[in-house]
Amino acid sequence: MVKFFKKTAKNLGLPPGTISESTQTTPPAVISLMDYDSKDLQEKEIKNIAGSFPFKDSPKVTWINIEGIDPKAIQKIDEHFGIHPLVSEDIVNGGQRPKLEDFGDYIFIALKMISFNEESNEIIDEQVSLILGSNFVISIQKNSGALFEPIRQRIRENKGRVRTMGADYLAYVLLDTIVDNYYLVIEKRGEEIEGLEEDVILNPCSGIGQELHHLKRDMIYLRRQIWPLREVISGMQRNESKLIKKQTTVYLRDVYDHTIQVIDTIESFRDIISGIHDSYLSGISNKMNEVMKVLTIFAAIFIPLTFMAGIYGMNFEFMPELKWRYGYFIALGLMGAVGVGMLAYFRKKKWI
Repeated sequence: MVKFFKKTAKNLGLPPGTISESTQTTPPAVISLMDYDSKDLQEKEIKNIAGSFPFKDSPKVTWINIEGIDPKAIQKIDEHFGIHPLVSEDIVNGGQRPKLEDFGDYIFIALKMISFNEESNEIIDEQVSLILGSNFVISIQKNSGALFEPIRQRIRENKGRVRTMGADYLAYVLLDTIVDNYYLVIEKRGEEIEGLEEDVILNPCSGIGQELHHLKRDMIYLRRQIWPLREVISGMQRNESKLIKKQTTVYLRDVYDHTIQVIDTIESFRDIISGIHDSYLSGISNKMNEVMKVLTIFAAIFIPLTFMAGIYGMNFEFMPELKWRYGYFIALGLMGAVGVGMLAYFRKKKWI
């Protein structure tokens, strides 16, 4: 289940921009670098972040991807690329609301990468930090993953426009890939919602309530993480920074449209879940009413029979029926006739 509130490693009382000491035990980051233009491509993995420093002023586009939060590597990036300490704090501590900050020479973007774990049936989130410079993009994520591998393949095979465009277009491609991945997560939850909708109609059992609660929490979480992203994309479109070319804003508008579609889908799912929940409560109530109706019918039938049994169970000395030879059988017959008569009456009234 998605956790709404997460503990951060940030210690109270530290100066702004200070990286928490609790993060210093993280394993070394895996750093990959791609330096390319329309004709040439250089790709390599580097053991130390210092190996990327010679590419800072490269005339080509440089993509530095860091998998794993290594505070020492982040600090070296600060020193060499001139990144503000507050940005480094946001990168290392994570848990940031999606946001866009323009520092003039570079733009910092924080957003959530969301994936679906098939084994645990849970949504997994991870902060992705992007630093867009004039000729470079630095992408930093906590865990390793294959989400960006299709982008690398496109660069290797020189497919599409990525090799002919600038660093701002690469940042767009990364954003577009992350947003498109939201569709996969939402589709998984959509399939579950459709299945629950059928189950509620056919057999509203108690376990459905827990699943509905789980889905509702997921939709709230997704909305919370994706809703601010539209502000980020819109800010990039309206941004007058020299780092984002006018021709790239057309593609950013497409990402904005995709983000709105994702948000609309989440809102629709929330409404559907609320409707299913109402139907579930109605189904449970109807089942309870059916049970109560059956019990009420049995009680209504046995009330007069109990009354008759109580009368003949008093055994007063001068009760005339006590001496009848066939009194017992007459009493049973009378009880049976009353019961059958009441059942016939209930059926005529269409109560059963």
